[in-house]
Amino acid sequence: MNHPSSQRRRLLLAAGALPLTIATPSFAQSGVTKLVVGFAAGGPLDAVARLIAPALGKELGTQVIVENKPGANAAIAAESVAKAPADGKQLWITSVGAVAMNPTLYDKLPYHPVRDLAPVSLVVNTVEILVVGANHPAHDAADFIARARQRKEGATLGSSGTGSVPHLAAELLADVTGARIAHVPYKGVAPAIADTMAGHIDGLFADVPVVLELIRSGKLKALGIAAPQRHPALPNVKTFQEQGIQGVDSDNWYAVFAAKATPAAELERLSQAMRRALTDPDVKTRLAATGLQPAPTTPAELARLLAADTAKWSKVIRDKKIRAE
Repeated sequence: MNHPSSQRRRLLLAAGALPLTIATPSFAQSGVTKLVVGFAAGGPLDAVARLIAPALGKELGTQVIVENKPGANAAIAAESVAKAPADGKQLWITSVGAVAMNPTLYDKLPYHPVRDLAPVSLVVNTVEILVVGANHPAHDAADFIARARQRKEGATLGSSGTGSVPHLAAELLADVTGARIAHVPYKGVAPAIADTMAGHIDGLFADVPVVLELIRSGKLKALGIAAPQRHPALPNVKTFQEQGIQGVDSDNWYAVFAAKATPAAELERLSQAMRRALTDPDVKTRLAATGLQPAPTTPAELARLLAADTAKWSKVIRDKKIRAE
């Protein structure tokens, strides 16, 4: 079996992740804006940040650089932006987990997403997809559940870690179907995918971009999309709702936040710049190639989404008594 880190790198490259260099915009600069990522360079969130940085910089009239501050499950990056001057020059790009799940998963955090940070804009949205190995007998999600009910031991679903979106999606699936589903946490998505392809576990939920090329190449089989509509990159894969399974919708979105005291006018300026950057033809094409969907919002719209997802996921976490490891 390949080393997880090399496997993960290939997965990201297959999904269209970008090189780690950033083109310097060819216009007059008016300072520098930092787009802070709470994870090491090379991951999906980092790739999106580096993709949008040049276009965002062009709209803002400034150079946008990506700064990686990994550690403490993105808490170091969040705290650094929360304590930065409230001038819009330091922005935190993060996924739903760090803002809608971590406050419930962890007893203590050095930041609070509502108290310490101000929403700017949603950036992209991706959904969870249930996948199994190419040789798994299930042909869709409904069949997967039927087979799990017939087996005394049920089914096993891996995830990228305890408390992750894929883990919580699996918990939702177990709840709404009543099937016995055992969660198998991994330290990252690559080893979970490797064990799925090898048949060591039945399957896993994953972000569409992470498994898109493996599905297209036939190495993984897609059983169901956890969203109200089918995914444009996989139009032949039915949603769970189409298969008679309700209540499994699971989004893993990326969004940008600023320091809490940032003036409303500055937040709106940043939001509008993000909207324009995400309509750049090159940005749209490259995002679509990875299975990501541009989804810019106003600050108020992002605040409402954060509140809704916090309520949704905190209930699952509390009901299942899930704690971060």
